Amino acid sequence: MDIEKHSRYPIFYFTNPAAVIGSGSPVVRPKRSVQLDFELEVAAVIGTAGADIAREDALGHVAGYMIFCDWSARDVQMDEMKLGLGPAKGKDFANSLGPFLVTPDELAPWASERGFDLRMTASVNGKQLSEGLWSSVDWGFEDMIAFSSQGTRLRVGDVLGSGTVPTGCLLEHLGLNPESFPGWLDPGDEVVLEIEQLGRLCHVVAR
Repeated sequence: MDIEKHSRYPIFYFTNPAAVIGSGSPVVRPKRSVQLDFELEVAAVIGTAGADIAREDALGHVAGYMIFCDWSARDVQMDEMKLGLGPAKGKDFANSLGPFLVTPDELAPWASERGFDLRMTASVNGKQLSEGLWSSVDWGFEDMIAFSSQGTRLRVGDVLGSGTVPTGCLLEHLGLNPESFPGWLDPGDEVVLEIEQLGRLCHVVAR
């Protein structure tokens, strides 16, 4: 990928709204996959509809924030992206949201130039694998809302994901340090995602 080219705007894709699950729900690995991964992210929920939203107005369209996990079948995802298309079947089977919606005014004390200075962690079977700050994401939600609403309309209830913080998924561990890669998720594994002020999501991979 040409990083310089794609850093000009926030790349995104559409995922499956019928695959949303809440904390405590089991995550079923797709039958064609053996490389199940989590993604530690923040979700912004649109509270005011709009089209061609200006960046300076974008955060006014946010009703609140939640923890978001974009579950990913990496082997399926990588195969389909060889065709030059965005991920589809590799990411359409489960999306975690919750455990509750936190309004922007509640997070005001932690406001930063990009998001909020809130700690994000992910652990598997009690071992912490990911740690970062919400404010370290590549693009703020004002950028994502402005870009995704160009030439179309964001509706009330639409959800935008932030992308992961550094080390926020197993794939990043594999790329950064293959020797310490903990392995893909297996049935029976427990994944816990936490963000300060937003709570925690807990899921077990179904057997």
